[in-house]
Amino acid sequence: MTDSNASPRLVKVYKTRRKADMYLYVDFAEDLQRVPESLLEQFGTPELALSLSLSAEKKLARAEAGAVLDAIAETGYFLQMPPLDGGVDAEIDRSRKR
Repeated sequence: MTDSNASPRLVKVYKTRRKADMYLYVDFAEDLQRVPESLLEQFGTPELALSLSLSAEKKLARAEAGAVLDAIAETGYFLQMPPLDGGVDAEIDRSRKR
């Protein structure tokens, strides 16, 4: 495991149209270079959602910043999967059924 308490890292966050609430975090400079081709095929066309300076103390909605930084340092990316409850799309469907 790397030292996630190191200085902040610039990252890019990509989304996909294939699956709501799925995001791919990568190092800003490396971009998608270290992401396996097989993952990119399953992910679909990456659409840049945002760029940010990420530190271990940063609050993220569905991931621990330290784990994201560790994964990027070790493998070149962090894949944030949708929540098990179905995410935004499922919540919208549930609210319509009420």
